[in-house]
Amino acid sequence: MDVGTVIHAICFYAFAGVAVASGVMVIAARNPVHSVLFLILAFFNAAGLFVLLGAEFLAMILVIVYVGAVAVLFLFVVMMLDINFTALRQGALQYLPIGALIGLILLVELVLVFGAWTMAPDFAASAVAPTPPIAQVTNTAALGALLYTRYIYAFQVSGLILLVAMIGAIVLTLRGREGVRRQKISTQVSRARADAVEVVKVRPRQGV
Repeated sequence: MDVGTVIHAICFYAFAGVAVASGVMVIAARNPVHSVLFLILAFFNAAGLFVLLGAEFLAMILVIVYVGAVAVLFLFVVMMLDINFTALRQGALQYLPIGALIGLILLVELVLVFGAWTMAPDFAASAVAPTPPIAQVTNTAALGALLYTRYIYAFQVSGLILLVAMIGAIVLTLRGREGVRRQKISTQVSRARADAVEVVKVRPRQGV
């Protein structure tokens, strides 16, 4: 085993170990700000794993989009909401038995599914797309050609799922509240000039 293989294996286990530990700390940290910081650390280590696989474009996208936008947005939202998480955790213990029961049921279902899982003999050959030579095609071009040809339907379905999630978030947060004046476009467009403009004749030295 040469030195390059050993260094590659060490880097892989280091990135993978830190990523798994960061993922555990995301849900185990008591402070939500610390959870977001551990999430950013997990993204960085996942980007390192992409670099080891030779997918530099995916690594940069992960750092720019998720670390530079999504995780920072999570951090600002958590810091701006100023939620009393101590009060929210006070009644969490009473739901612990139900949560443990649901988790156990899901674990049994996963064991049953993966225990009875069988793979077709030609599955590996049909699922893996041929990798073009790096000297002829760049990483970005190869990814785009594969994404928009072989997996174009899955890509479109993922876009529809994100669209539905966005509409659902808007519907859940858009609710009417009493005492808050809302803009009505139809009323503004259909109003007449006489309803919006009033001409007042002011005499000199008398005011309105």
